[in-house]
Amino acid sequence: MRQSHPVNGWLVLDKPSGLTSAQAVGRIRKLYRARKAGHAGTLDPAATGLLAIALGEATKTIPHVMDGTKAYRFTLIMGQATDTDDAEGSVLATSTTRPETVELDAALDGFQGTILQRPPNVSAIRVGGRRAHDLTRSGSAPGLANRPVRIHRLTLLARPDPDRAEFEMVCGKGTYVRSLARDLGETLGCLGHATDIRRTRSDPFSLTDAVSLDTLETVDDQRRTAWLRGPEAALVGLPQVNCLPDAVARLRNGVPVEVQEPDATAVSGTVAWASFNGEAVATGIIRDGRFHPRRVLAPTSG
Repeated sequence: MRQSHPVNGWLVLDKPSGLTSAQAVGRIRKLYRARKAGHAGTLDPAATGLLAIALGEATKTIPHVMDGTKAYRFTLIMGQATDTDDAEGSVLATSTTRPETVELDAALDGFQGTILQRPPNVSAIRVGGRRAHDLTRSGSAPGLANRPVRIHRLTLLARPDPDRAEFEMVCGKGTYVRSLARDLGETLGCLGHATDIRRTRSDPFSLTDAVSLDTLETVDDQRRTAWLRGPEAALVGLPQVNCLPDAVARLRNGVPVEVQEPDATAVSGTVAWASFNGEAVATGIIRDGRFHPRRVLAPTSG
């Protein structure tokens, strides 16, 4: 049996339809024989697109990707509300109303900015220690409440026919495409659900950088490893504190270090990361001219 071994880095996967995010992570972990693995934001089994998967020490940087901006493309199917808010569920109600394209476009303003959104009953949110989708499938109503989410941009891309409209959404964490489709259909008086959901971005990663599972499963270890990015790939956009060798040792022991020029531009309280020769040493916070480590990363190179 092949043993797990230290593998550290980010893989940008183009997740296929039919796999849960956990199943996709399991397949990747097995392929890379990694000891630790996790993802930075669930995709529904029917959804496709960007799933950022962290291996080894990169799992310590997952929160920085979870907090990043996401982008999705999806289709709104008008005329049917379903119990899952997507095409996988059972039809709850139907409508013969179909809004004009100009009405569709005009309704989008009400779904941009900070809005209140109720997650789907079959989401992975925990309610009293159980997943909402498990409660729903066992016959219990999860009783999910509205919560604030941020939609930066919602754009109508195409109207192929009276029953369908294609959109792109750029949003903050915790925003559900399925809930948006449900609420948009209710606002327009036509009812609706989402289909063809595809994540195209999860900052700082883009779908243009992604690799398919089929490709990974057919190449050799060397080519597979070439798709990995270092743990620091998740930290792009955060202030970077470049360290001298003696500072690296102190940081890995949890000791704060002085912030040296030209890295002293970050104000006190800023989340940042410390590096040595371009490799992430720790993530933490700058306070009073010192970098205080919160998560320390083990060396990932020789």
